[in-house]
Amino acid sequence: MARLTLRPHNHFFSSPIHAHKQPFLSVYTIFPHHHHNPLIKSRVKCSASGTERVRESKKLPPKDPIEDPKPQLPVPEVLSTETGFEHNWPPWKNIPQRYKLIGATSLAFVICNMDKVNLSIAIIPMSHQFGWSSSVAGLVQSSFFWGYALSQLPGGWLSKIFGGRKVLEIGVFTWSFATALVPLLAGFMPGLIFSRILVGIGEGVSPSAATDLIARTIPVKERSRAVGFVFGGLSLGSVMGLLLAPPIIETFNWESVFYLFGLLGVGWFVGFQFLNEEEVSYKGNEISTSHKSENATKEELGSSLKEIPWKSFFQSSAVWAMIYTHFCGSWGHYTCLSWLPTYFSEALNLNLTEAAWVSILPPLASIVVTSLASQFADYLITNGVETTTVRKICQTIAFVSPAICMTLSSVDIGLPPWEIVGILTAGLALSSFALSGLYCTHQDISPEYASILLGITNTVGAVPGIVGVALTGFLLDSTHSWTMSLFVPSIFFYLTGTVVWLAFASSEPQTFTKEDS
Repeated sequence: MARLTLRPHNHFFSSPIHAHKQPFLSVYTIFPHHHHNPLIKSRVKCSASGTERVRESKKLPPKDPIEDPKPQLPVPEVLSTETGFEHNWPPWKNIPQRYKLIGATSLAFVICNMDKVNLSIAIIPMSHQFGWSSSVAGLVQSSFFWGYALSQLPGGWLSKIFGGRKVLEIGVFTWSFATALVPLLAGFMPGLIFSRILVGIGEGVSPSAATDLIARTIPVKERSRAVGFVFGGLSLGSVMGLLLAPPIIETFNWESVFYLFGLLGVGWFVGFQFLNEEEVSYKGNEISTSHKSENATKEELGSSLKEIPWKSFFQSSAVWAMIYTHFCGSWGHYTCLSWLPTYFSEALNLNLTEAAWVSILPPLASIVVTSLASQFADYLITNGVETTTVRKICQTIAFVSPAICMTLSSVDIGLPPWEIVGILTAGLALSSFALSGLYCTHQDISPEYASILLGITNTVGAVPGIVGVALTGFLLDSTHSWTMSLFVPSIFFYLTGTVVWLAFASSEPQTFTKEDS
C-alpha cells in the first residue's frame, strides 16, 4: 500500500495543473519504485546509459544514475545561460565597483596635472598681453603652491571625517571652477592670484582623498597596483596638458585652454555622481561596509590626533633628513615644471609649440625610469642588500644625476639646443629614482604613521613651489641669467640634499611614542 501511495498517477504526466501542484520532492521519492512505471523506467535507463558512455569516455568511475538526477534538468540550464547573456551586456556592466572608482580617480589625477601645467604654457602669451615682468609671472605661478601647501594636512583630516570620495569630488570641482575663472580675473591681479590659490587648494586635498578612497575600497592585495595606477595619472596629465595646451592656444587663444580644461573637470564631477556611493573597508580578509556616522568619525579623528607622537617625530634625525630631502627635491621639480617651457622658448629660441613638445619629454621619460628604478630597488633588497643602503643609492641617483645635467646645460660649451634638451630630459627623468628612495622611507621606518610623515614632509616640500618659483622670476629679472636664476639654486639643493641624506637617512623601523607631559 505504501508503494501505491507513492506511485504517481498517470495524470501526473498528462495534466499540467496536477503537474504544477505535485511537489518536486515526489519525483525523487518515486525513483526507487520506477520498475512499476515503464515510462519512468525507460527514461532512467536512457539517462543512465548516456551517463555511462560519458563516464567511459572521460574514464570516470561509474555512478548510480538514480543518485544523479542532473540529466533530468536540461531546460533550466539553457534558461540560465540565456539569462547570463542578458546580464553580461553591456560589457562594462559587471565590472567591480572598486575598479570603476579607481579608474575615475586616476582620471581625476590626469585632469589635476593638466590644470597644473596649463599655466606654465599660457603664462608666455599672458605676460606679453599684460606686460608682466618675470617677477610678476613668477608670483602668478607660485600662487598655486600657496593653496597647495596649506591644504595638505587639512585634506587628510577632512578625508578621515567625510571620506575620501566626498573630499575628492569637492576638490575636483573646486580646482576646475577656479581654472575656468582665470581668464575672467587675469586683468585683476588679486583676483587672479586668488583663483590660482583655489586651484592649489582643490588639488592639494586630492592626494590624501585618493589615499583614503583606496584604503576604503581596495583590498590589501590589490592596493599597490591601485596606488600606482591612480598616481600614474599625474605623469599622464602633465604630458597631455603640455601636449594639448599649445595647439589650443594657437588655434583659439590662451583663454580657451582654461575654459576647456575647467569644463573637463566639471564634466568629471557630474559623471562621478553616477558611481555607486557605497564604500567598502577591507581589513585583512574581512570586508565590511563603512556606514559610520559623521559624529562618531569626528570623535575617532579627535582621539587619533591626540595620540599622534608629534614630539617624537621631530626628535628623529631620520625624519629631519626626509624633511630636508623632500624640500630639496621639490625645489628642482617645481621650478623646472614652472619655468622650463619659458626657458626653452626664450633661451633656446623655440616657438610655443616646440617649447611645449620638449617639455613633455621629462615626464615621458620619467614613466620609464620609474618602472626600472622600482625593479632595480626590489632586486637589490631581494638579494640581501640592506633597505637603508638601497634607499640611499636610489636617492643619490635621483639628486646627483640632475645636478650633473644642469651643470652641463648651464656651462657655455657650445652645445646645440636639442642636445641641451636631451641632457635636461635625462637628468630630470633620473630624478624619478626618488620614488624608490625618499618616498618609500616613510613606510620603511613606520608603517603606522607613514601617512602622517608623508603629510609633514609633503607640506614642507610644497614650500619651494611658493618660494622657489617666485624667486626664480625675481633672480631672472635681476641677473638676466637662466644659469643663476634656475640652475644654480637647484644644483645647490640637490648636492646638499645628497649629503644630508647619506649622513642621516635610515630605513630602520622606528618606534614613535607619545610622551605625556
